[in-house]
Amino acid sequence: MKNLKVAFTTLGCRMNQFETSALEEKFNEKGYEIKSFDDVADIYVVNTCTVTNDADRTSRKVLRQAKRRNPNAVVVATGCYAQVKPEELAKIEEVDIVIGNSHKTAVYEIVENYLNEKNQDKVFIDNIFRQNEFETFQISTFYEGARPILKVQEGCNSFCSFCIIPFARGKVRSAKIDEIEKQVKILVENGFKEVVLTGTQLSQYGYDHKEGYLYNLLKRLIKIDGLYRVRLSSMGINEIDEKLLDLITSEEKIAPHFHLSLQSASDKVLKDMKRNYTLSQYIKVVNEIVKRRPDTAVGTDIITGFPTETREEFEKSLKVIEELPFAYIHVFTYSQRDGTSAVKFGDRVHPKEKKERTRILREISERKNYEFRKKHLNKKLEVLIIGEKEGKKIGLTGNYIHVRFNSDKNINQLAYVNILNIGKEREENYAVEVKR
Repeated sequence: MKNLKVAFTTLGCRMNQFETSALEEKFNEKGYEIKSFDDVADIYVVNTCTVTNDADRTSRKVLRQAKRRNPNAVVVATGCYAQVKPEELAKIEEVDIVIGNSHKTAVYEIVENYLNEKNQDKVFIDNIFRQNEFETFQISTFYEGARPILKVQEGCNSFCSFCIIPFARGKVRSAKIDEIEKQVKILVENGFKEVVLTGTQLSQYGYDHKEGYLYNLLKRLIKIDGLYRVRLSSMGINEIDEKLLDLITSEEKIAPHFHLSLQSASDKVLKDMKRNYTLSQYIKVVNEIVKRRPDTAVGTDIITGFPTETREEFEKSLKVIEELPFAYIHVFTYSQRDGTSAVKFGDRVHPKEKKERTRILREISERKNYEFRKKHLNKKLEVLIIGEKEGKKIGLTGNYIHVRFNSDKNINQLAYVNILNIGKEREENYAVEVKR
């Protein structure tokens, strides 16, 4: 189908971003014109998220907006919401096709068949737990910027009590190390210097095959000529053994930026969440990383208002969180998800109380992030140029500090800068380029 325009939008995680980019590349290769989601297109593909009730609402809103933009367009819902609640999406008048994660690699073929036949099924879904092999997309470029995201693992074997994602992504499946190495080399050959590895639970990479774990994968990737930096997405502290800890705190090619989900700083709540680690175990890993690599940016996730989080537990958590060396905190307000075991607790915390706890933690996150960035004032830092905004280049340090500065260098080139001014917002850091 040539001369047709297709637009994509991504909600949720980095895996969705990778998959959207791969779908864009596939449609582009087949002759479709890729448009902005705000433009009028013939086909709109919404890669949905279902991690919270708010994510569901946002997905529905975006799908309806697409149809309003062009009432004659084909509107496609794919992703995690489509996998978990396909019937709910199928009832939306504005949605033409629902494609679960079980069929995401076939989005192009399903759309083509729809355009040619107009009489096929609306919903494409299968039991995600039947999938035993890792199904990947091949990409040679990335449409979202200078740092390609590469999905190397999918699924999670943890089944935390609050989390619906295993039911959307299935059990752990991992790409083969040779395949990943080949993919990274293609990206490097096409001019990219940093690659972001992602997965449902990246630190569970390799749990399904005998090729080795994340440690073995990283040992291979850091040997690739021309690859400047490997950045890791969210990991669980349970899977960080001494070998992996040694590697990520000593290897310069691995970005000193680790997102380690905590979810609660209360042992009781952690147990109810089925997180399978204690607060002291978490603190030990985080402090050890920062001790060995002092400039490391450690980020985390915290859920407020879990049913068994009393005000007392929350107050105790705040004290712990204040003491931990976080560079930022992603704060989520608990929402009850059908199909998860936490449903048995009910929804005990009043919405106003949840909102207040979320506000408090977000203020702490803003302050901690400002303090982390402030430590780098008047320091010479190496950055990768990842974009341009308002006439200034945007650079990114290994420890996830965004800086704006004047430079004649291009995207995907390296520069040295000296940070002169730290703003209140995370990306409002102004620097001047300096000689090496």
